[in-house]
Amino acid sequence: MNDKLYKLMNWPRIEGIIYSEEDNPHEVLGPHITGKSVLFQTFQPGASGVFVIAESENKKYKMEMVDESGYFACLAAGKIPEHYEYEVQYGKKESVRVKDAYRYHVGLTENDIDKFNAGIHYTIYEKLGAHLMTVDGVEGTFFAVWAPNALRVSVVGDFNHWDGRVHQMKRSKDGGIFEMFIPDVKPGECYKFEIKAKGGLTYLKADPYAFGQQLRPENASIVRDISGYKWKDKKWIGEREKNQQENSPISVFEMYLGSFRRNKDTDEYLNYRELAPEVVKYVKEMGYTHVELLPIMEHPLDASWGYQVIGYYAPTARYGTAEDFMYFVDTLHQAGIGVILDWVPAHFPRDTYGLSQFDGTCLYEHADPRQGAHPHWGTLIYNYGRPQVSNYLIANALYWVEKYHIDAIRMDAVASMLYLDYGKRDGEWVANIYGGNENLQAIELLKHLNSVMKKRNPGVLMIAEESTAWPKITGKLEDDGLGFDIKWNMGFMNDFINYISYDPYFRAHHHNELTFSMVYAYSENFMLVFSHDEVVHGKSTMVGKMPGVLEDKFANLRISYTYMMTHPGKKLLFMGQDIGEFREFDETRETEWSLIQHEPHKGLNRLVKDLNSLYRKKSALHALDTSPEGFEWINCISPEKCMVSFLRKAEKKEEVLVVVVNFANTAQKFVIGVPYEGKYKEILNTDAKCYGGLGRVNSDVIFVMEEEVDGKPYSFTMESAPLSASIFSYIPYTEKEKEQIERKKAVLAAELRAEEAKCEAEVAKEEAAKARQEAENANKLAREAMDRAREAEKKAVEEVKKAQEEMKRVEKLRREAEIKSSNI
Repeated sequence: MNDKLYKLMNWPRIEGIIYSEEDNPHEVLGPHITGKSVLFQTFQPGASGVFVIAESENKKYKMEMVDESGYFACLAAGKIPEHYEYEVQYGKKESVRVKDAYRYHVGLTENDIDKFNAGIHYTIYEKLGAHLMTVDGVEGTFFAVWAPNALRVSVVGDFNHWDGRVHQMKRSKDGGIFEMFIPDVKPGECYKFEIKAKGGLTYLKADPYAFGQQLRPENASIVRDISGYKWKDKKWIGEREKNQQENSPISVFEMYLGSFRRNKDTDEYLNYRELAPEVVKYVKEMGYTHVELLPIMEHPLDASWGYQVIGYYAPTARYGTAEDFMYFVDTLHQAGIGVILDWVPAHFPRDTYGLSQFDGTCLYEHADPRQGAHPHWGTLIYNYGRPQVSNYLIANALYWVEKYHIDAIRMDAVASMLYLDYGKRDGEWVANIYGGNENLQAIELLKHLNSVMKKRNPGVLMIAEESTAWPKITGKLEDDGLGFDIKWNMGFMNDFINYISYDPYFRAHHHNELTFSMVYAYSENFMLVFSHDEVVHGKSTMVGKMPGVLEDKFANLRISYTYMMTHPGKKLLFMGQDIGEFREFDETRETEWSLIQHEPHKGLNRLVKDLNSLYRKKSALHALDTSPEGFEWINCISPEKCMVSFLRKAEKKEEVLVVVVNFANTAQKFVIGVPYEGKYKEILNTDAKCYGGLGRVNSDVIFVMEEEVDGKPYSFTMESAPLSASIFSYIPYTEKEKEQIERKKAVLAAELRAEEAKCEAEVAKEEAAKARQEAENANKLAREAMDRAREAEKKAVEEVKKAQEEMKRVEKLRREAEIKSSNI
C-alpha cells in the first residue's frame, strides 16, 4: 500500500466497519474527494479482488485489499465518475458487478424526523421501511428503521447473502433512525434488519413498516411497491360518508378469510382475488352491508386468527400480496359492500424477530413488565407515552384507510388499553401519576387517533370493542369522550345469551336479563354482536347454545336473531352462525356450507337474509337508532308469559313496526296495545314454514279495536306460536275505508239508538204494568180497609149500645140501692 493511500485511511473507523460497529459508514465507504483525487473504499467480505469500473469514462481502477477481511481502497485521479460500479471477484473465476450503495446520501428530512419524534407524522410509513426509489437515474430501494439504541444496523437479504457486514446503515443526525439506499434491490426481494445491540448481541428483525412479509414459518420482510393499483371504487368512496352515518343501517358479516372458502382440491387458502367474488356473491345474497375481517395483518400463528400481529403494514401472505388485497377491497366496494378491518393496537407477541426488544432495549414496549406485559396473554403492551410508538400505531390505522380504502377500523381489546390493571392482580401493575388505574397515555392515543381520522377521512368509522362501562366511548372529543363512532355492546351479548340458554320453563325468573339492555341502550352508539368470541373455546356455536330438542334449538335461534335485528343498535354476526353450524369455529377448516341443503339450516339462512332485507328497507329499524324516540316498550313486564312486545318508530307514524316475541315454548294469545288506529299486517313470523317452522302465522290483516291495552288507546289480538317472533307493519285506513267505517259507525249508532229506544219502551211498559198492578193492589187494599172500617164502625155501635144498656142497668141498681137505703 502506498503511503498516500495509507495516510488517507481512517483505521479506527475502518475497524468499526470490519467488526460491524460503525453507525455512519457513509463517512468512510464510497467515493470521497481528497484533493484532486477520489478515494474509493468498499467492504466486500470474502472477495479476492475488486475493481472500480467507470464505463462513462472508459476507465478501470484496481482496488487494493487493505484488510484481508475484504476491505478494499484505491485512489483515482479526477472527479467522482457520474456512473461507476464495482467488479467484485471471488476466487479466480467468479465475479459480479455491483453498484456502490455508499455513494448515495439519501435520508429523511429534518422536518420528517421532527414530526416523527413529536408523534404527528401521519404518513411515516412512506419514509420508514423499504421504498422503491430512483436516485441519479439508478433504481433501487431506500431502507429506513427507527432503532435509537442500536450500536449498528444493517440491511440483509438475498441481495447480499444475508451478510450484515455488506450494507451497514447510516444513523440520522438526531440519532434515532438508520437509513440507506441500496441500488438494484427490486420488488419481491426478502430482507431484514440486522441489529447489533449495545453489549454485542446481534438480532435479525423484520421491518416494522414492511409492506410485505413472507408466509409463515418464514418471516422475512419483502420489498413491495403498493403504488401501482388502479382503484375503481370512486362511486363507493364518494357515497361512503352518507352510507355510514349514525343512523344508517349497518349489518356486518364477520369473517375469517382462511375459513370462508378453500381450494376444493387441496384445501389450501384461496387468494384474495379468488375470495373476492365468492364473498361478494354470498354477502350480497344475504343482504349484509359490510364485512368485518379478522386481522389480515401478517402474523406467525394461525391459531391466533391474526390477533397477534408481527407485520402491521403487511397484508398476510396467506392469501396473496398487497395488491391482491387491494383488489379484494375494490371488488367489494364495487358491489356496494363496506370493509371493516380488525386492528390490534393493544398488544403484540414476543417473537424475537418482531418488535420485542427491537433495538436491544424495550423500544416499543415498557421496560417494567408491570407496565409492558399482559401476564395472562403472554404478550407485550405498547409504550403509548413514547411519541414514536404512538405515531407507529396512528399512522398504521391511517395507512389501511388511505392506502387500502378500508371503511372502518374495529379496535380490539380497548378495555385492556384503558385500564392499567386489566387482567392483573395487586402488585402486577403500576398506578398513573394520580394514583388511578386509568392508562392516561393510551387514552391520549385513542383520542389523537380518532381526532385525526375524522379530519383526514370523515366518512370512516372507528369502532371500539370495549367490555366495561367506561363512560363516553362514543362521546365527542370536545365533550371529553373518546371519539369512537360505535361501541360493541358486550353487555347485550352476554345477557341475552345467558337468558336464551335457559330452558323456557325457567326464563320467567331471568326476564331482567332480556330487557336490561334498553336501560343503557342510548348511553353509547352500540353495535349488537354475536361474534367469533362466542363460538370458540368450548362455548359452543349459536345453535349449540340453544336449549331443547333440535326443532326447539332452531326455533330459539330464529327468535334470537329476530330480537337482535329489531333491537336498537348496529348488527354483527360471525360466519357460519347464519347457517346454524354445530361445530365451533376452527381456523383449519372451511365453513360447512353443505348444511344449507338441510331444511332447518336452509330456513335459518333464509330468515337472516329476510331480516337483513327488512333492516335495510324499513326505516323504523334504523332511522332513529340512536334516539330514544325510535323505540318504545309495549309490554316488557310479563315475565310469567316470557314475552316482550315493542314499537320501532321512524319519523312518520306510518312506518312504525310492532314486534312481538314469545320466548315461551307454548302457544299464546296476546292482546297488543298500539298507538294508532288502523290495520296491522304480519310481515315476518319466525314460525313460517319457509324458515323451518310449522306455519302457525297470522296470515290475515288484523283490524284494531278501540280498547285501551298497555296504556295504548287501541289494541289487536294475535296468535303467537311457541318460541316465535312476529313483526307487524302498520297500515293506516284509506279514505274509502274511513268513509266506510264512518258509515258503519253511523249505522251502528242508529241501531244502537233504536235498540236503546226499544229497551227504554220495554222498560216503560214494564214500569206501567207495574204501576197498574201497584194501583190495583192499592185499590184492593183500600176496599179491604173500607170493609174493615165499616165492620169496625158497626162493632163500635153495638159496643155503644151495650155500654148504654150497662149504664142503664147500673143506674137502675143505684136507684134501687138508694131506695133501700132510705127505707132503712
